[in-house]
Amino acid sequence: MTQTPPSPSVKGWCPGAYRPMMSGDGLVVRVRPVLARLTRDQVFGLCDTALAFGSGLIDLTSRSNLQIRGVTEGNHQAVLDRLQDIGLLPDDPILEGRRNILIAPMLSKGDNTTRLATDLMARLGDLPELPAKMGYAIDTDIAPQFTQNSADFRFERTATGDLILRADGMSRGRAVTVDTAIDALIEMADWFVATGGRENRRMARHTMLTTLPADWQAVLPAAPAQPLKPGQTALGAVFGVAFGQIEATALKTLMTATAAKALRVTPWRLFLMEGAEMAETAAFITTATDPLLTTDACPGAPLCAIATVETREIARSLAGQFTGPLHVSGCAKGCARPRACATTLVGRDGAFDLVRNGTPWDQPTETDLTPDSLVKALGTH
Repeated sequence: MTQTPPSPSVKGWCPGAYRPMMSGDGLVVRVRPVLARLTRDQVFGLCDTALAFGSGLIDLTSRSNLQIRGVTEGNHQAVLDRLQDIGLLPDDPILEGRRNILIAPMLSKGDNTTRLATDLMARLGDLPELPAKMGYAIDTDIAPQFTQNSADFRFERTATGDLILRADGMSRGRAVTVDTAIDALIEMADWFVATGGRENRRMARHTMLTTLPADWQAVLPAAPAQPLKPGQTALGAVFGVAFGQIEATALKTLMTATAAKALRVTPWRLFLMEGAEMAETAAFITTATDPLLTTDACPGAPLCAIATVETREIARSLAGQFTGPLHVSGCAKGCARPRACATTLVGRDGAFDLVRNGTPWDQPTETDLTPDSLVKALGTH
């Protein structure tokens, strides 16, 4: 007989640089790179900061951010000072917390993606106060890439290349131009607040309950693009990061070996090394068929105080042993993949529950699985 898992308790905000979050290994200090890009000097500076004041581990998040792990409360100010010195804290604490912007990674200097992102950052102070987890996608390459990533306001293109603004949860958007785009976004944000959106917390939920103006639902976006994969591109080499966790020493080694000019971060556990050629490295994923690319696992115990199980070594041992994606979650919150997955293992009281084609907080099909019994349980389905 299976038991219903407890309801997950999810924080209503994400960590930032000025407002870090305490985890089992210390403070998690989030860095939001401007235009999702770090110069070569900034990469080395960030790595040195992680090694000097943290555990030496850096997370690459699903919002194209980087997180320094293992910072003590006494070292937090020193981390902020270092980030200021290398240009990774360009705004005040309030605006830094609002800068939740996904930016298409293949942007080039002066293109529309760069202009929209720059204009949005300049006008973050004109937006109304929104729920802390709300964010924006500047998804203006030929076809959208962020349709499966978290964002509430989406700039995209149509099949003919025209620009639209789409509210998350809606299949169609509003026609805009580069000149009118940010004004339209502010108007949509004001509508969200005026119609009670704060109580619903996210745009997709709000649009399920509230009707948008008709002209905001007029234009279809282009079909989604094929996902970015590890390998060589015209701009440089793309590498993958197992579970989104980077060792600072390994990243410094790769930057030096490839002579990369800069690093671009993505929300897919991939980063692009500008001007670099693809190189063999045991520290990062270099092939598109690596099963770790479709395997999600949160930090787990002991890095997370809520988790009751170790996650990532188990995920590594199971990756590729069966067909389909795998999610190993330390608890029912599902931080690494807060959406349905073909196979999800959920930690509870030191053991695992198994959820098929669902979220970590759904009813499990089996409970109280030990690491030794996992392979057998997964192999019988």
